[in-house]
Amino acid sequence: MAIPYSCQQITDDDIAAVVAVLRSEYLTQGPEVPAFEEAFATRHRVAHAVAVANATAGLHIGCLALGVGPGSRVWTSPNTFLASANCARYCGASVDFVDVDPATRNMSLAALAAKLERARREGSLPHVLIPVDFAGLPADLREMRELADRYGFRILQDASHAVGAEYLGQPVGSRYADLSVFSFHAVKIVTTAEGGIVSTQDPALARRLRLLRSHGMTRDAAEMEEPADGPWYYEQQFLGYNYRLTDLQAALGRSQLARLDVLQVQRESLAARYDRAFESLPLRLPARRPDRRSSWHLYAIEIDETRTGADRGAVFAQLRSAGIGVNVHYIPVHLQPFWRRQGSKPGDCPAAERYYRQAISLPLFPALSESQQDQVIAALRNALEAA
Repeated sequence: MAIPYSCQQITDDDIAAVVAVLRSEYLTQGPEVPAFEEAFATRHRVAHAVAVANATAGLHIGCLALGVGPGSRVWTSPNTFLASANCARYCGASVDFVDVDPATRNMSLAALAAKLERARREGSLPHVLIPVDFAGLPADLREMRELADRYGFRILQDASHAVGAEYLGQPVGSRYADLSVFSFHAVKIVTTAEGGIVSTQDPALARRLRLLRSHGMTRDAAEMEEPADGPWYYEQQFLGYNYRLTDLQAALGRSQLARLDVLQVQRESLAARYDRAFESLPLRLPARRPDRRSSWHLYAIEIDETRTGADRGAVFAQLRSAGIGVNVHYIPVHLQPFWRRQGSKPGDCPAAERYYRQAISLPLFPALSESQQDQVIAALRNALEAA
């Protein structure tokens, strides 16, 4: 595609940071990983940040750290990538879905409250809730925290889209959720090529996450269950995984994180420019809320079927034929064949299903030039008029 829906931005500083690691004595587990974790924790005002191989790994060990296992019930949003639900199934839990708010495309507070009350009466309350900050717009975490305290569940926030976002005047991941998971995939706000991080204020959870990401193993003498045989001694204290980030990746991430504020402003400027260009078109635009700041990972529109007869598939095809790398985020998870076999069915989450039928994600990334954005805008206008 001439204009992709997203694209990483690698600078000379990024390259120099990675080359410095290549020339050092460490490639995998060295000083860059803890330095990156510290920089991320400082930027997001959180006590602990645990780097992992990818956000899916973060969600998986986040579930485990919160005690998810066979017999556990986990609820998440249907409007998300597969990992938000898969992570709980990896642990043997059952998964259910809470419909989204039509405006924000995030988990609906009203739907959640109603579902919780039904579950209370039936004795089937969730153990963990996984809300998703879709497209970078923070979910309603304050109210969800109040519900969690009332009904007794934990919150594992899927903030994969939300590096740099703010909620109620604070960085995402610093408050309300027990754990927050971020992604550093190549198309995300900050990239380590592949990678993720889990943030928490809880030192006990942080310690468990660090063990889980590295085979359940420790070399810390203070944590040993048995006397050490010597300085080489280590213990596996429970079953863990090889979910570690490398020094190479961490160096890239730390370099990118240093310009997060600049990247945020660039994304906001492009999103505002789209808003102005599309104001009069038959589209539903991404929601804005005065109490939160989106990271603008995605700019997802919906074709408003009440104002146009344009078909989403035809508009999508015309944009692709014009070299515009549009995409769709997401096919509702509960409609996937695997989840239908678990009992989900069409109609379970009508707002998410309605959004999906009309959704298109437009190109949005800091390196997108205004002339390229003008091409996107013109191509979308032409596609809508052609319908």
